[in-house]
Amino acid sequence: MTVTLKAWSANAGNALGRFLQSTSGKIGLFLAIAIILLALLAPVLHPYDPSTDRNYLTRLKPPSAQHWWGTDGLGRDVLILVWYGLRTSLSVGLVSVLLGLTIGVLLGLVAGYFRGWLETAIGWLTDILLAFPSILLAIAVVTITGPSLPSVMIAVGVVQVPIFIRLTRSMVLSLREQEFVQTVIAFGATPARIIFRHILPASLAPIVVQATLSIGTATLEAAGLGFLGLGAQPPTPELGTMLSDAFKNGYSLSAPWTVLFPGLMITLMVLAFNLLGDGLRDALDPREGY
Repeated sequence: MTVTLKAWSANAGNALGRFLQSTSGKIGLFLAIAIILLALLAPVLHPYDPSTDRNYLTRLKPPSAQHWWGTDGLGRDVLILVWYGLRTSLSVGLVSVLLGLTIGVLLGLVAGYFRGWLETAIGWLTDILLAFPSILLAIAVVTITGPSLPSVMIAVGVVQVPIFIRLTRSMVLSLREQEFVQTVIAFGATPARIIFRHILPASLAPIVVQATLSIGTATLEAAGLGFLGLGAQPPTPELGTMLSDAFKNGYSLSAPWTVLFPGLMITLMVLAFNLLGDGLRDALDPREGY
């Protein structure tokens, strides 16, 4: 046990050192932390009630000292809307990736370890899900469940499932032939113990990297559903919905700030988690071989 802990500590130290050498990783980490803190502190720093936030006397005002990012067609402060829209989009990204990761990893573990008809059935499911473009699959799920924030989380989570199935299955197929796994099998360990105590921990590095990258993808897909009117419903602020309202009402040219700032925030969120994922990939797998 002592040797294992020492080896783990050494690997963790090496990974941290490689991460600190990654410029993209450090930038992504800084941006991701800033985004998460802004989302968490929003109700504390500026309590907000979207159902009462409107002032028709100040509609479509350009950026000024009173409204730094201007106002929208209902007289709402765009900065506050983007701030709380960031909170909504981040929640969707985190919950949907957690959902897709949980289901995908479990199915990938089962398919890779037990093989046989289970692997075939899960492989068919994966192929069916991957046969559809991700946004079309998400639209189909939301259409069935009805437009709402929980529906978006489920839809985007379903899109992430086959990604984690394939990744986990490939890791399990490689690891189950390794000497340390064969040794545990020879000692008569149960499949559950082998999977969750030995194979899964050894597979965490690529899973963590993929989860980080998937947060950016999930955020973009959630914004796309919001733009199509299938995401969070009014008056809940959401970045994709803000873009949709601006384009539908013709504000993109007459009041470009109603499009510019929500679009920039979506871009910043995707960039942050992509850079963080790249940094984690370089740190956890310097060969970049998975």
